[in-house]
Parts: sequence; structure tokens; C-alpha cells
Amino acid sequence: MDPGWESLWHSVGAKGGSSSGGAPARTGLREVAAGSTVGAAADSRAFVIRTDGASRGNPGPASLGAVLIDASSAGARRPDATPIATISEYLGVQTNNVAEYTAVLRALTLAEELGAHRVEMLLDSKLIVEQLQGRWRVKDAKLIPLHAEARARLDRLDRWTATHVPRAQNKQADALCNEAIDRAQQGGARSVVVRP
Repeated sequence: MDPGWESLWHSVGAKGGSSSGGAPARTGLREVAAGSTVGAAADSRAFVIRTDGASRGNPGPASLGAVLIDASSAGARRPDATPIATISEYLGVQTNNVAEYTAVLRALTLAEELGAHRVEMLLDSKLIVEQLQGRWRVKDAKLIPLHAEARARLDRLDRWTATHVPRAQNKQADALCNEAIDRAQQGGARSVVVRP
């Protein structure tokens, strides 16, 4: 197992403690029983995911950007790591938070299509990170179904994490957002997906 994931697994798991019912708290990671054959297969395909959502006005013309990086590649967690897949999509008029959630959903969908068993999401939206981890409630009615779909997709993975990072570390996804709006306003394709 990649040492970075091993330490991440332990550090996230250690924060969990237990809930009031005595059951382990949700950490965003699904435990695999010791000796299980699922663990070996799960380690075979992992991605670092960076996403961003943008809205010029709130609501306004909106877009999303996502980069998927092979987690086993050298420097995978660096902000300038070379992605193996990207998404740049124009969403029409939306709020920024809807764009941010939609970016996460599109990235998780693509990761699943590419065979992901683990994802490490590095997001500049603190709202989404806290809501996915269950620390903040989802109050906005527009976000409730997006949050539910994101959690359903994450629950199908063997392991996942969501970490808040500064916006400056998310320039690739941000650039894909801007490209999508500019491209759509010039009559270009609404969505451009690059995959291996």
C-alpha cells in the first residue's frame, strides 16, 4: 500500500472516535476486514481529485473544472501534478455552490468509470468538504440532492477522503472552469472531457 494513503487512512480513522450509539463514527472511509481480498483490489486504482466550480455572478453563467491524477504517480498531490483525465463543462446559469457540487459529482462519475476504488479529494470549497464529512448540515434545498448523490457515489468506494485546500492550490481546476465559460460564450462545446 502507498505509504501516503496508509498514514492518511490512520490519521482520518483516528479522528473518528465513536458516536453516541457506541458504533464507530463515520470518517469517510469504509473499513475492509483484515485479510479481506477486497483490500488488494481496492489498492489497484486510486485518484487524487481536484475540482472547482465557478459562477460569474451568483447565480450567473457557471461552469466546473476537474482534474484526476493517478495517486500512485510521483508528486500526485502537488498542485501542478499532471492529470490523466480532465473535465471542463459549462452549466448555464447556476449558483457557485451548485457548480462546486456538480464538479465533485462529474469527477466522481469519471473516476468510477476509470475503475477507481479510492479517491483523495483536494477541494477549495470548505462548505463541500465539511458537508461531505458530515460536520455541517446541508440547508440549501438546491444542494440536498447533489449532496445525497455525492455521498452515494462515495459510499460505493472502498476509501475516500475530502480535504480543504487553499484556492491557490487549485489553479488547474479553476482554469478549466474559466475555459468552459469562455468556450460556451463563443459558441463552443458545453463539455470537454479528456480521458486516458
